Amino acid sequence: MSGTYGSAVKRQHIVETAYELFKRDGFHATGIDRIIAEANVAKMTMYRHFPSKDELIVEVLGYRAQNFDQQLDRFVARADTPRSKIAAILDWYDGWFRSSDFHGCLFAHALAEFGAASHPVFQAVSEQKAGLKQRLYRILEEAMSPEQAEGASSALLMLIEGATLMAQLGQGETAIREARKAVASLVAPSESLQ
Repeated sequence: MSGTYGSAVKRQHIVETAYELFKRDGFHATGIDRIIAEANVAKMTMYRHFPSKDELIVEVLGYRAQNFDQQLDRFVARADTPRSKIAAILDWYDGWFRSSDFHGCLFAHALAEFGAASHPVFQAVSEQKAGLKQRLYRILEEAMSPEQAEGASSALLMLIEGATLMAQLGQGETAIREARKAVASLVAPSESLQ
């Protein structure tokens, strides 16, 4: 990437345009020519920034992961106990499920389209999910033994992923309500979480 300001802005514009298209229409269904047209950039500009579509997809997933982390950081910052931090994360998901911008998990969609473990898109998805699990682990470790926090964070990740799928099926309200109940029973064994 060129070090000029305009180049960085153009690159970001391509990423944001591709993000919106991939989110709405999928990765394979969205061709480079469409991204070029929607972003209103020259083909040479696109390929200077992203020599391959896979590189663009990985960049888009990184962009989404960074935004996701920042949003969760803001929600969790308002909480002061592990229980309230986990509740704040579920609040974020509840708001996302209800938003008109909800199209399901971009990372799950990417995994469905790029399933080979050696593929860079698979690796980007894996890193994002590992990051979410690590976030949950760090919260739970404040109140549980490392072994308990490891098991609980894995279970919470599966619960969140399942709730997201249910929300995509139009059952977001039920999914988040049941997720909250499951979290309450999952973290209940640790008195210090209250």
